[in-house]
Order: sequence, then structure tokens, then C-alpha cells
Amino acid sequence: MCLAIPARIVEMTGDTATVDMEGVRRSVSMMLLPDATVGEYVIVHAGFAIGRLDVKEAEETLRMIREVLGSGQSPDSEERPAGGQSSDNG
Repeated sequence: MCLAIPARIVEMTGDTATVDMEGVRRSVSMMLLPDATVGEYVIVHAGFAIGRLDVKEAEETLRMIREVLGSGQSPDSEERPAGGQSSDNG
């Protein structure tokens, strides 16, 4: 499963930006959003900024991601329990 994550642009150099994802900074391509600016939130997938988010939408998405991660479950935990074993196997 792939996950696109909201990130805030903190610096831009040409068609590359440094983005902040919950305290982690990454370099991403801005080729798909050439008119994005520092301070904006973008959705990042596979090293590319693929769309814009307004602040409220970005914060809500990050809140939901934190909630899922805080629960100790990954989004696909029902399909593949830890250790690759079914919970029916005792």
C-alpha cells in the first residue's frame, strides 16, 4: 500500500523543495506543481509533490494519521497480522 502524506514546503530551489513531514525533512520534486510556494502544504507521494492542501485539510489529515499510528495498528493490520499468522491460528 502506498500513502501520500501532507508536507509543508520550507524551502524551494528550482524544481526541488525541502518539505517538513512531522519534523522530518525531505527533498521532493515540484515538477508537477511548479507554482507552489514556501509555506504551502502539499501531498507527497513517491518523492513528488502531487497536489495542494489548505492548512485545515492538511492538519486534519495529519491528525488522522497520528491517530492511526498511535493506536498501534497499521492500515493493513487486519489483512496481515504481525508475524504473518492469522489470529485464528491461536
